[in-house]
Amino acid sequence: MLDELGLRQKWRIALVKLYGSTTSPFVRRLRMWLANTEHEFVNLQIFEGKDREILASRNPTLKIPMLEDEQQIIFDSRVIYRYLTEKYGFPSPSWEQENQLTLIDAATDSLVQMFLLKRSDIDTTEDRMYFSLQRERVEATLGQLNVLAEEGHFSQWHYPSMCLFSLIDWIEFRTLVELSNMPNLLSFHDDNCERIEVTATDPRK
Repeated sequence: MLDELGLRQKWRIALVKLYGSTTSPFVRRLRMWLANTEHEFVNLQIFEGKDREILASRNPTLKIPMLEDEQQIIFDSRVIYRYLTEKYGFPSPSWEQENQLTLIDAATDSLVQMFLLKRSDIDTTEDRMYFSLQRERVEATLGQLNVLAEEGHFSQWHYPSMCLFSLIDWIEFRTLVELSNMPNLLSFHDDNCERIEVTATDPRK
């Protein structure tokens, strides 16, 4: 049977625009998923000048990614994925996979918030409720993802696997969390780090 990526290679989407940045894990997952689908990637420096204006003129949430297609704008990576899946008849994720995506999104969202606070010169190591809640959430979700990886839930290269890879690689790229106690996540990362769509979207380049 064709895996999800193999099935998607049979389609050629009319040119849609994906707006984002090369370093965002939420954007990268979509770039990898769209690797074999015709689209335009618009790389934005979302905190600077004209790129900030472009983002604000199209998306009042001021967040990336966003997708422009058929004179409409779709916000949020989860919604963009659902939109393209439904529009082109790609397989929908199972409810089990939806839960996996929620775990991945929760960890990513908490880490993004802590990363932005750190870049704003706020000491996130302080013993404050907000910081403690984010750390607790990251530890719990990564722990569960480590168990799921051990059970083989990400052995196939499908959208949840791409989302997980984007998260783990972003953690490594930004040195956000020590993952030495998450051997299954590290093995998963090592097993997939040479894929063409992974190397082509490497934020380090």
